[in-house]
Amino acid sequence: MTALRRLNLVFPAALEDTVTSALIEHEPPLPGFTLLKAEGHSGDFAHASVEERVRGRVHRRILWMVLPQGEAADLVAFLRARVRSSEVVWWTEPVESFGRLQ
Repeated sequence: MTALRRLNLVFPAALEDTVTSALIEHEPPLPGFTLLKAEGHSGDFAHASVEERVRGRVHRRILWMVLPQGEAADLVAFLRARVRSSEVVWWTEPVESFGRLQ
């Protein structure tokens, strides 16, 4: 079995369409992904709205995608070329097992 990785992307809600469109348009087609709404806190509120500054949290999206280990780095490079933002944070994690209940 090929080693799998989970690619984690965290980005501002305003970039949701940009990130997801890039993934959907990728050739060859990618496996599916999960997109979650989240709130984040850091010491840098330079790009935060007034509401976010008052609340102390910024609106974020978290995207998870499981893919073969060798493809994760290539996908990050693909996204870096299409989504030019220092506000997109990413990391990978090993996936011990993966499947469907069918």
